Amino acid sequence: MTKEKSELLQGTLDLLILKALQLESMHGFGLAQKLRAMSKDVFQVEMGSLYPALCRLEAQGWIKGEWGISDANRKARYYSLTAAGRKQLQAETAQWELLSSTINAMLKAT
Repeated sequence: MTKEKSELLQGTLDLLILKALQLESMHGFGLAQKLRAMSKDVFQVEMGSLYPALCRLEAQGWIKGEWGISDANRKARYYSLTAAGRKQLQAETAQWELLSSTINAMLKAT
């Protein structure tokens, strides 16, 4: 069986970024790789979608970015989850669980 590449549902990228940053702080390229690994190569987040999302989350105070040096000895912006981001992650996770369980129940209806 081959894995098909899929697009993220609108509004889920923020949730997945928050979840990944809950696990560890990382720079944008590392975050894209982490999201791909977490999805077992089903989702590939393009930098053109990732960086605007990071800017939006940082503006909302859910993540913070700080400059550092990458493993490749290059300047990189590292992102981490804030206390407000942890709270938002909990709220969005609860909302996602309700939404997905409802849709699953509807799809199983006979």
